[in-house]
Amino acid sequence: MAKKFPIKPAHPERICWGCDKYCPVDAMACGNGSVATPHPSELFGDDWMEWGLDAGKAGDEPATPAAEGSPGSAGSTT
Repeated sequence: MAKKFPIKPAHPERICWGCDKYCPVDAMACGNGSVATPHPSELFGDDWMEWGLDAGKAGDEPATPAAEGSPGSAGSTT
């Protein structure tokens, strides 16, 4: 059974997050590579959980910039 993934760890930089072993960065046992896998909060910031696959299911439409002209009219000079 997989360990529970911590949402906001105290010191994410001290652990490799590449597998369920959560090895110390200086003693990786899984052979995941020579570089520790960072926690999502290190990559995306503290609000990383809001970016997930379920983020758009709240009924919010993503903000899109207003398009100039009608679609398909880009580059037409007639």
